[in-house]
This record gives sequence, structure tokens and C-alpha cells, in this order.
Amino acid sequence: DDSYVYLKGNIVKRLKSDKYLFQDSTGSVEVEIDDKRWMGQIVTPADTVEIYGKLDKELIGSTEIEVKRIELVK
Repeated sequence: DDSYVYLKGNIVKRLKSDKYLFQDSTGSVEVEIDDKRWMGQIVTPADTVEIYGKLDKELIGSTEIEVKRIELVK
């Protein structure tokens, strides 16, 4: 918990409010992206992104990433 992570892949689905489903070649994980982290970027499921964030393990076993920075890969 609270480890910093780097992910490269795709935001494939909006789950609710600030929760999204991120996917790469190893699988998928829920990510939390606050509005201010988007910095005006428009991201589609076809776009590859790099995510820098913090691991957040819940007591009931679920894991999500709290996104600190998201960047489109060009």
C-alpha cells in the first residue's frame, strides 16, 4: 500500500465519477483520476497513456491506483 507506480496502457472505460478502468498487457486495474489531473487532455480508449500514481489497497481486498499524473503517449 502507498507504493508509487508507473503504468503504460489504455483507459478503456469510465466506471463512475472519477473512477476508470485501466488496461495493459498484464491485465486491468481501477484507477482514480481527479479532474485536475487531466490538465485539459482528451483521452479515448485507443490512446496510450502513461500513469504515475500511488497504490491504494483496500481492507476488503480491492486495489486501485490514485493517479498523480497522466500523460498521452505520442
